[in-house]
Amino acid sequence: MTINNLYVKCLKSEKIESGSMYGQYLIDDLRPGQGITIGNLLRRILLSDLGGTAITAIRIAGIRDEFSLIPGIREDILEILLNLKGIVLKTKRKEVLFGRLKIKGPAIVTANCIQVPSDVEIINPNHYICTISTSNVFEIEFKFEYGTSYLLANQTFAQNADDFLQIDAIFMPVQKVDFKIENIYDTNNSIREKLFLDIWTNGSISPEDSISEASKFIVELFTSIIENKFIQESSQIDLKSSNILLNPHINIAIEELQLSVRAYNCLKRAQINTIGDLLNYSPEKLQELKNFGRKSADEVFTTLKSKLGIVLK
Repeated sequence: MTINNLYVKCLKSEKIESGSMYGQYLIDDLRPGQGITIGNLLRRILLSDLGGTAITAIRIAGIRDEFSLIPGIREDILEILLNLKGIVLKTKRKEVLFGRLKIKGPAIVTANCIQVPSDVEIINPNHYICTISTSNVFEIEFKFEYGTSYLLANQTFAQNADDFLQIDAIFMPVQKVDFKIENIYDTNNSIREKLFLDIWTNGSISPEDSISEASKFIVELFTSIIENKFIQESSQIDLKSSNILLNPHINIAIEELQLSVRAYNCLKRAQINTIGDLLNYSPEKLQELKNFGRKSADEVFTTLKSKLGIVLK
């Protein structure tokens, strides 16, 4: 596979028993500095922007809240939720999907007991869910959703009108990315760089495909910047906004000016509580305040100049 004119060579590829996958890749013949740039960019995209499908909610027959005990089940509901978070799904569909599990005990329940749509694959079918110790029937309905990064369950069981219990969902197919850079000196003593990428995935995508998907994401991102014109915005900043940007004293309370009682009371009655409020008044407008005469105005102007270096024009 290639990324533009860069060749990506697979040095090692392994599939772990749990279904996870590992690959080591080499990007060769880079100019000095390109290794850290490409390595950092790929790592961030691989870990945060690639999407996947996960179980986001379940509905258990006969259960009213997440703290209930299920008759005949060794684990409580919170343990079952924790076990379900480890199930890895693979599908190209991005809409909401549903699955179902119905089994009669005694039995050990694993991920392969879940009935999923034909185009959904469970990567780790032997993943443990729970144990049924009696002849009771255990039934769950699953909600599968596509997303990126992770989704925290922000609703409780009782708050859901449809009786679904939300699960913390991990959508990220790439679990870990490491990279290192080696300098290579040629016969002319010029430096080229080698970039080594180590990628671990949950098995829903191969490390090689994850590099391709990340590269496409980067290309599409910068293509959108190139193709869209830069927006030139010319907007006038009003006086209040200008004061906020230019004057660091606007949030100071007028009590800090230590004015006379007469001047202070006049300002407070006019709802002038801060220096920012005061700067919205011109000298003429200040003198129009009730009981605020020329003497009080001169006191305010002098105090602003001496304490804060502000001159009202």
